[in-house]
Amino acid sequence: CGVNRSHAGPPVHIQEASSYFEQQLVADGRAPGTVAQRVRHVRAFATWAAGERHGGDIAAVTPHVIARYLGLLSANGAPPARRTANSVRSSLRQFFGYLEALGVVERSPARVLRNAPVPEEAPRPMPTGEARRLRAALSLDASAAARRDRALVELLVGTGLRLSEALGLRVEDTELGRGEARVAPSKGGCARTAFLSDAVVDALRRSLGRRQRGPVFLGRGDAPMTARHAERRFAQWLERAGIEGRWTPHSLRHTFATELYRRTGDIALVKEALGHRSITSTLVYARADECRVREAVLACDHDVT
Repeated sequence: CGVNRSHAGPPVHIQEASSYFEQQLVADGRAPGTVAQRVRHVRAFATWAAGERHGGDIAAVTPHVIARYLGLLSANGAPPARRTANSVRSSLRQFFGYLEALGVVERSPARVLRNAPVPEEAPRPMPTGEARRLRAALSLDASAAARRDRALVELLVGTGLRLSEALGLRVEDTELGRGEARVAPSKGGCARTAFLSDAVVDALRRSLGRRQRGPVFLGRGDAPMTARHAERRFAQWLERAGIEGRWTPHSLRHTFATELYRRTGDIALVKEALGHRSITSTLVYARADECRVREAVLACDHDVT
């Protein structure tokens, strides 16, 4: 995709190559969020490299240069989270691997990078009581913005959709009479159907009114609602409901998954509902459910005695 030695030669600077890299990621069908993240990481590295003595020249980037950059990320203030640092490593490996495949570099200088071990973190679902308080606060406001926000909250807690998936929904993707919505692929997954409860359908109908086309969730004017706008509104509603804690819209996905697993005990079912590609990603909900472990252990002890 664009970069080769045959015509005008390879681009000299990382910033220029990053544009070709972005085109390739799009051509490969990567999710928009993944493309944006990969390119952001590469361009941050390019900005730093431009200030170094090699000026961002691709040919001057060695494994030591990349190692120094990653070391500086940790040295400037608080070290980045391990997951974030691993994501930067993955972006640089993919970028320079792309350049190696094209023959722009003989060998990728990022080939020696290894991800840091990351301890598995249990998901933090918003307690169902807090989720009810949030929904109650939303129901007290009759404004159009509140109806939209309530529909978004009901959708997230009732389906477990990612925020990006919810904001990507279009009215044409929904069949409210059947209680279904077609969800576009996310994170490299496949398109799937989300099943909508009566509460979700009702909230969506109140928010959409007579609209039959366009984004389900509108921000300013007729533009789609952005993730940042949704997160800001979510924080405002938490404050109005008197809910403390560092909750985000993604917490509602954890709430949905945890409750679904508690009700069914079927981790494969939870995997399908969440749209995970691998059941490994879903197993965290099984491990996080200490209540089921306690019940099973106590029941076993009772049977033995």
